[in-house]
Parts: sequence; C-alpha cells; structure tokens
Amino acid sequence: MLNSDFIDLLKTIIRQPSVVGAEHSFFRVLQRELEERGAHVTWYEGLLVAQGSKPFSTMFSAHIDRHGLVCTGPNEFQYAAFIAGNRTDLLNNSVSEELMTKITERFQNEPVYAYEPWSGAYRGGGVIKNAYICEFRNNLIFEIDGLEGLVAGTPVAFKDKLKIDDNRLTGQLDNVLCAAALVHMFANGFQGTAFFTAQEEAGKSWRYLLEWFRRFGGSTNRLFVVDTSPFPDVAAANCQQLVLRYRDANASFNEEATKMVEQLCINENISYLFKDKYMEQTNAELVAQGEEPKSIGSTELGRIIAASNGLVDGTTIQIPSTGYHTMQESAAIESVEKFLSVLTALSKE
Repeated sequence: MLNSDFIDLLKTIIRQPSVVGAEHSFFRVLQRELEERGAHVTWYEGLLVAQGSKPFSTMFSAHIDRHGLVCTGPNEFQYAAFIAGNRTDLLNNSVSEELMTKITERFQNEPVYAYEPWSGAYRGGGVIKNAYICEFRNNLIFEIDGLEGLVAGTPVAFKDKLKIDDNRLTGQLDNVLCAAALVHMFANGFQGTAFFTAQEEAGKSWRYLLEWFRRFGGSTNRLFVVDTSPFPDVAAANCQQLVLRYRDANASFNEEATKMVEQLCINENISYLFKDKYMEQTNAELVAQGEEPKSIGSTELGRIIAASNGLVDGTTIQIPSTGYHTMQESAAIESVEKFLSVLTALSKE
C-alpha cells in the first residue's frame, strides 16, 4: 500500500492551482514542502530546483503545470496552454491536441475557480456551461457561469481533489502525481536533484531546463523525466505497471539509461511497455484500416535532447493513466508503488 505520508502530500498539493503560465503560487507550495524535507531550493524563471548533498548523483524532472483556463475577455475563457504557448490554432500535431478536440464535452458543468497567480489568492468560483471550438479562431472557447466580471489575464483552475477508489488514484493527476513523488523522495533521504518545470503543456518547459544545464550542468547530464502516460481505458492501462520509451517524436533517448530502467523493472518483476513501439504498432493497424496515424508523443525530454546538442540526455519513466487531461485521470495504486520503487532504486545507482 502507498505510504500514508505520500497520500497526504498528494491530497494537499492537488488542491493547489497550477494552471499553465500561472504556476508561481504552486512553486511557493512546493518550496515549503521541499524545505520541510531537507532540500535546498532555488527558483529560476519557469523552474524550481531542489537539491540534496550530492546534486549530480541522480537527476529527475517533473513538470508541475496542469491544464486550466485563462480569461481572454468579458465572460470568455480559453485553454491556458494555447495562450501560454502563443498558439492561435489547433494543428493536431501532438497527442494532447488530438485528444483535446475530442473531449470538450467532458468539461460541461465542471466547477472552476479563479486565483491570483503569484499568491494563489482566491478570486471567485463558477461552473463551465459550454465548451466549443470556435470556427473563426480554431481554438477551444469556454463559457462560465459565476465569473462574468473577471479581468482578462486571470487564470482559472479546475476545482480538484484526490479520490481513491477501486485501487486507483483519481484527479487531475498530470503531473502533480509525479511532482508529489519527487517531493516524497526527499523525505526518504534523496540527495540528488529534482527539477520542477513550468509550462510543459505549452511546450516551453524544456527551455527553462536547458538554461539551467547550460549554466550549471556537469559532464554527465543524465536526466530521468517522469510523467503520466495516457491509455484509452483502464484495461489498456493495466496491461503494464510502468511505461518506458526509446524515443518520442523529437529525439531518441539515451540507450544506456533506458536499458538501466528496463533492467530495474526486470529485477523487481515490474511489467512495462515501450510507448513508442506501442504507438508504432497502433499506427500500423490504423494505416491498414485506411485511417490517419497518431503522433507517437512529444515529451519534455525529447525536446531538450533535440535542442541541447548533446549537453543533456536521459530517458523517461511514466505511470500509465486513463482520462488524460481531465479531472477523472486515474492511475493504479500498484503502478504508483512500482514507480516509487524504481525512483528509489535509481537514486542509489
């Protein structure tokens, strides 16, 4: 069973807003939790860095932004990820966008609240009454009852809390689940480095991370990026306990690091799947049926590898989940336990 301290931590921080582009207040919460667990914490633009006494021993990274809305005019709200990323349309070139165009109806009647981005101060609550793709702007537009007087630029978070049922954790888990895991590592004596990045959902987090490595990185910048990985239903997600990758749509990952994680899974009898191979097989089946192939996925790690000219490499470790980018994203408790055990093993390598 999951450690009660970890569950308590996750329950606490999942209630804190961290909308893409308005993550400052969440960084403040993380700083407190990390320092209480003995970490040395440093803030940079778009990045919180927590370190122990051996910062280059093992390095993990998790993005901390979650999907939400931002007020863009009188009673008009748009998906914050597209505003933060300076995107004006849906190009359908990522898993995120492919899914978002299909799930607008899932946000009907979803409770939300506005907050002040630096302090997290509450600015009022409301309920989503309509969500649609505007034919003129080709972007997701939301209408909310209760926030009619909100000033443009104010972030709006989905009201969230952790639910535990049928051996699964449920909530807006992407990616607060992995952020909680990295904070919890320090409580267990972790002495390496944990990066917490902003604006990953807008495709910007790798820039903040790369800036850190350009300033402070060592000769071996092997990075383990942790996240959730979407599957269409619980049955598909439960076919494996962890998700690994050889590559994403941007770059190939470090082969040695990938094999190391795979061997840990084998040693600890953890079932796993390589998501890029899974997507390649899925796409082959789609093409055979005359349908369009899907993206194999774009990750923070792939972006930073592609842009760093060899300065940074590594691999990913992901928790299989369902209900991607909704309030009903869920992950098996067993998968989270295995995930924590692999992180612990890596920190001792």
